[in-house]
Amino acid sequence: MKTVFITGTDTDAGKTYVSVLLLKAINQKGFKTIAFKPIAAGCEQTVQGLQNDDALQLQAAANVSILYNLANPIALEQAIAPHIAAAQLGKPIDMLLVSKTLAELQCFTADLLLVEGAGGWRLPVALPALDKSARIKFLSEFVMEHKMSVVLVVGMKLGCLNHAALTFEQIKRDGCQLVGWVANQIDPNMLNYAENLKSLAALIDAPMLAEVTHGQQTLNANDEVLGRLISS
Repeated sequence: MKTVFITGTDTDAGKTYVSVLLLKAINQKGFKTIAFKPIAAGCEQTVQGLQNDDALQLQAAANVSILYNLANPIALEQAIAPHIAAAQLGKPIDMLLVSKTLAELQCFTADLLLVEGAGGWRLPVALPALDKSARIKFLSEFVMEHKMSVVLVVGMKLGCLNHAALTFEQIKRDGCQLVGWVANQIDPNMLNYAENLKSLAALIDAPMLAEVTHGQQTLNANDEVLGRLISS
């Protein structure tokens, strides 16, 4: 099973939207997929406990059925930075649980395990300012530790060039393999869209896997694109 981590240039770059499209396209090619949202803030109380809409979308888009607590082991009610939400509850984010859940998922029979991050690449999961016993930890360290390949979702809006360049440079510094990037048109009225797309291609030393226009419901990914994800 290949494990690929989906990160974004920022919160609301469209990671879940793009991940769902990728999962559906891969499923249509006959591959088996599992989706994993390790940490989610902004969850709602249900009869099954706290659940997150993004995690539920991912769970539904993958074609290998897993229990919700495996799809999303860290579910936080407050729609704020996860480490702050966890600190307000008086318990830190349990990254050991996240790693154990990943290991359990990797024992399933599937071709691709798609792991969606929270926020951007440098999402903090622990800070001494809120937990005096903690050292500074980022979700990106979890990706590095487990040697995951990375896909970067660029939210196409004003400011995306800076965000994309900084994120790409840090992924590279962290020693992770960037399989490619996806342009996600979150602002349908973005000025000079084509010029920004060309600029991103020059700034990011990795292939553009797909371009998702605003409101697009399917991903017309070719075999080469999907092959990059399955074989990364």
